[in-house]
Amino acid sequence: MAHLVDQLDVWLWTPGERKPVLAGRLTDEAVVVSFVYDPDFLPLPNAMPIFERDLPLGTGRQYPVAPHKLAHSLRDALPDRWGRRAIAAGLRAEGIACVAEDEIDDITLMLRTGPDRIGGLHFCRGGETPDLTTPFPPTLETLARLVGIIDAGDPVPPELRPFIPQCASVGGARPKTLFTDVEAGRFIAKFVLTEDYPVVQAEFVAMRLAEHAGISVAPVQIERVNERPVLLVRRFDRQPHPAGGEMRHHMISALTWTQMGELSARHITYPQLATIMDETCYDPAEDKAEMFARIFFNILVGNTDDHARNHAADWDGEQIHLTPAYDISPQRRTTRSANLAMALTDGSRAAQLANAAGVAPIFGVTVPDLRRLRERLVGAIREHWIDVCDEACLSEAERAGLAGRQFFSDYAFEGFGRTPRLR
Repeated sequence: MAHLVDQLDVWLWTPGERKPVLAGRLTDEAVVVSFVYDPDFLPLPNAMPIFERDLPLGTGRQYPVAPHKLAHSLRDALPDRWGRRAIAAGLRAEGIACVAEDEIDDITLMLRTGPDRIGGLHFCRGGETPDLTTPFPPTLETLARLVGIIDAGDPVPPELRPFIPQCASVGGARPKTLFTDVEAGRFIAKFVLTEDYPVVQAEFVAMRLAEHAGISVAPVQIERVNERPVLLVRRFDRQPHPAGGEMRHHMISALTWTQMGELSARHITYPQLATIMDETCYDPAEDKAEMFARIFFNILVGNTDDHARNHAADWDGEQIHLTPAYDISPQRRTTRSANLAMALTDGSRAAQLANAAGVAPIFGVTVPDLRRLRERLVGAIREHWIDVCDEACLSEAERAGLAGRQFFSDYAFEGFGRTPRLR
């Protein structure tokens, strides 16, 4: 499809501020998208690079390193598969020719993610002042209806079109939206449409068990809409400002830490992330220990969707600090073995605790630490399994299907002691 806009202003929330400041401008030059910092931004006392590794502060136009078309830290602002589907549906609703979401250019994708998008960046047409107002929050029932229409590829009716941006900013491939409850706060709502595997309940169980196990994780809750479960994940990219309003966190994914592209992401390893954390984290020892606990927990609960975009950190202009964990989602399993998305020891992705133990020293985890971590995580899962499954309203058959397959699989414990059992 033809480009609708060739340039965008990039606005950035700097730490502790209630309003964004104009940081620079993007220009689509057909082959690449270039960026230049606004000259009035650079002298500001709170000026910070969008990310030091690919967009350091300075004058002059900056271009991504070949073969990339867009700076990595700005690529984080692009929607994934589900968001692109939502944007494509919105374009079609406006009569704009768009055969497939893969045909939409990056500038259009950024512009269409809306004022409440995830993270601390905002995009608008050149010269415009950001309009951060959002429509009156729709109900979960309304959002579920919109999600079903987009998923089916049906035309979006006029009354639902204002809410399309709420589907566009959230990463991943599964149906989800931003959701605001005027009393309870801001969430990401994850929906299930037609599924014979309890995907959202399994994620709820894993996230709640992670919380019980002492892992920093986004709070979750389960609601039901039209007799189907909806997972609500509390957003951590927003915080109230002491003077009123809110602060937004500028976040970068681990894919951006490595400066690697989507196609080469399968080459990223956990030891590589540990090295970057040593160089960049505010407190490397704390964040590396937390990251290792998440690796260990992912193996225990069968989450093999642990790719680099499912790890993120807050960026304050100088250093990074891990965000709470998110998308801990036990994956459907049909075979005994399973592989993580990123490699551990000697390039192996085997989702086994023994494999994780091989990289423990790189994360500053000693043998006694490893023993205590196993006891803590396994103990929390066993202790809270029944109660959390009750919270998720899982049937006995669904619990039996998860226990021993996703949660505490024999394969995960192979070479690492006896496999514990869940009641």
